[in-house]
Amino acid sequence: MMRTKTQRNVAVGILLLGATALGGVTISRASAADPNPGLDASVAVQQNSTPVADFSNLVKKVTPAVVSIDVHLKLDQAADNVGGDGSQDGGNDAMPNLPNIPGFPPGFPFGLQVIPHQQQVVEAKGSGFIINSTGIVVTNNHVVKDAKTVNVTLSNGSTYPAKVLGTDARTDLAVLKINAGHPLPYVDIGSSANVEPGQWVVALGNPFGLGGTVTAGIVSALGRDIGDGPYDKFIQVDAPINEGNSGGPLFNQQGDVIGVNTAILSPSGGSVGIGFAIPSDMVKRVVDQLVSGGKVVRGYLGVEAQQISPQMAQAMGLPTEAPATDGALVAAISPGSPAFRAGLKPGDVITAVNGSVVTNPSDLAADIANVDPGHDTSISYIRGGKTNTLSVAVATMPANPDAAFQKGSASGDQTPAVHNQSGLGLTLAPMTPDARSQLNLPDSTTGAVIVKVKPNSAADLAGIQPGDVLVGVGPTDVTNPDNAVSAIEAAKKSGAPAVALRIIRQGQALFVGIGLGKATPNQG
Repeated sequence: MMRTKTQRNVAVGILLLGATALGGVTISRASAADPNPGLDASVAVQQNSTPVADFSNLVKKVTPAVVSIDVHLKLDQAADNVGGDGSQDGGNDAMPNLPNIPGFPPGFPFGLQVIPHQQQVVEAKGSGFIINSTGIVVTNNHVVKDAKTVNVTLSNGSTYPAKVLGTDARTDLAVLKINAGHPLPYVDIGSSANVEPGQWVVALGNPFGLGGTVTAGIVSALGRDIGDGPYDKFIQVDAPINEGNSGGPLFNQQGDVIGVNTAILSPSGGSVGIGFAIPSDMVKRVVDQLVSGGKVVRGYLGVEAQQISPQMAQAMGLPTEAPATDGALVAAISPGSPAFRAGLKPGDVITAVNGSVVTNPSDLAADIANVDPGHDTSISYIRGGKTNTLSVAVATMPANPDAAFQKGSASGDQTPAVHNQSGLGLTLAPMTPDARSQLNLPDSTTGAVIVKVKPNSAADLAGIQPGDVLVGVGPTDVTNPDNAVSAIEAAKKSGAPAVALRIIRQGQALFVGIGLGKATPNQG
């Protein structure tokens, strides 16, 4: 696995779309491999000659393959999966936390409704789509998570019990199987590789229980990272999608599925024209593995990586303008991982995987995940201003890859004194057992604890915080305040315009670039 450092604070909520039901009309088989008469000429002309898109032929073709998914789980199961702030727990990286929504009980996930039966249950309704005639259905993981029973309803009203073949929390995808006793209409999962901003798209689903609802819009952007996980590369659309659209398909004008509608960005819980769909190329790889084996196997490199800002590029001695700032900066390496055995180090900038350009940590995460475990892959990286290439034997991602980064580094002697690092505005203290306990760090963690940051100093302006643990200066490891100060002073004497401090914050490693030219002296 490759862990990424992304901005997690969003001004408005990113919401799951799971809820409600689907209806529709019955038409002929909906395989997108059939010709789509009229789609190439799907523009009507009004009297004023203004072109208006007409998606009626497309909708008639694909509607039979779009389904409603009804999930039941006991009330205590629902409560176990919801935190006090209304967020889903379970540690499955499903989607960002959800707010309480007016009209729903406090603490319940977005879109779940309590149905008062003799034994109180929670009913969640979402969307999905059939991808072959035998009844394989694709939806979101968060739609069927911890379900007691799952039922799928076709557009003609026929309902069938569904079996969950497999789920993948990291991409929020799930695959179901229904047995109708006869071939079912289906749609094809197309390619998202050639999707372009500005092209027309159509979404089908079940917003607010209004079954068989069609909305249209354009692709607004590609590769959106909404702070959910390492594989965020969402297609952003302005087609209105709302509660109940989760797991529903996003179509291009040829009737191919190019995405799975999953989330919206909204201050109120309703659509404001910013929706997110999982790209179909990712969907195909995940679905194929879930159908064949019930789980997803991914490649594992064993690094934490972060985006390179111009300030960080300056601190690392890299060119400061894109595309020179493209790449993934290695902030930490898991001991014993493939990256560790191959010789990668913190401070390296990975620029390509098997010749595929890496522009950011998300690219690296996706490229490594797509490597079959046990196979060698070529990694291009920059170290000390020079480009290098090495071969890494990619492993299978462990069940809990984050735990590997909690082992820390080898212990060393600790210095009891507190140091004021005069040039940057930092006050450093040794790493003691009490400090490790307070910061929830492994016993083997070494470094210098930042106990004070002088207001308006260079360190303060760069975002360094008390409680951060300084573990490296550039490529140099730091085990105590003395060698931390020495390493910083050496960087200053070298004439470098900035220095890169490698820190641990809340259990995660990252680099922070600090300018050296205008540092405010620390007088205390």
